[in-house]
Amino acid sequence: MKIAENNITNAYMPTENLLEKVIDIQNFSQAFHKVKSNKGAPGVDGMGVDELRNYLEKNLTSIRESIQNGKYKPNPVRRAEIPKENGKKRNLGIPTVVDKVVQQAIAQVLTSIYEEQFSNNSFGFRPRRSAHDVIRQCQAYVDEGYKYVVDMDLEKYFDTVNHSKLIEVLSRTIKDGRLISLIHKYLRAGVVVKHRFEETEIGVPQGGPLSPLLSNIMLNELDKELERRGHKFVRYADDMMIFCKSAKSAKRTLKNILPFKE
Repeated sequence: MKIAENNITNAYMPTENLLEKVIDIQNFSQAFHKVKSNKGAPGVDGMGVDELRNYLEKNLTSIRESIQNGKYKPNPVRRAEIPKENGKKRNLGIPTVVDKVVQQAIAQVLTSIYEEQFSNNSFGFRPRRSAHDVIRQCQAYVDEGYKYVVDMDLEKYFDTVNHSKLIEVLSRTIKDGRLISLIHKYLRAGVVVKHRFEETEIGVPQGGPLSPLLSNIMLNELDKELERRGHKFVRYADDMMIFCKSAKSAKRTLKNILPFKE
């Protein structure tokens, strides 16, 4: 995927020592309560959220220490498939509940940084934004005369994210190499499919708290390029609509945007 150059950074939060913010007790406590409230299925170790509190009470200190000294090793995710409306199946990667807590702790810290960078036209997996906001924005564009739509679904986007490019994009903002390394470990943790381990060389497995944020960070490059070109658009995760005033303009927009996203 080609990347649009931008110099947007969050001037309000230093990004050199973020790992300490991730493993902060209060941040971990918030992450635990979030994971517990979301419930969800167990990962490869079979541990459920009802066992999580007792496990963390006994092991949180060693978990935090192993993260800090770079020795923490995420577990592979468990492959699960859910049916889609079009008859196809969506691959999910279910982390262990402990890894969900760690991922959630990372996501909480990164969200406070990247929300300053994200486009106002992005609505999926973001605080205080919903599909209802997408509908309202679409209606506003139609009322302004933008009645032709380029409807784009980035097929299997989560499964095809380039790890090296994602790490490059993260490194533009995150200057704590330890945190970058931890995120990279999650990307390369692998997946268990029918009791068989498989390496993950590409993709961001859907099913964990960190994946939606990472996908938004990557696709923010596309958002900024569309803004630079002056397009009216909305994006919800890997679904996007670009609004135009004529059929000719819509066809031209589709032709011009395809090379960028490939």
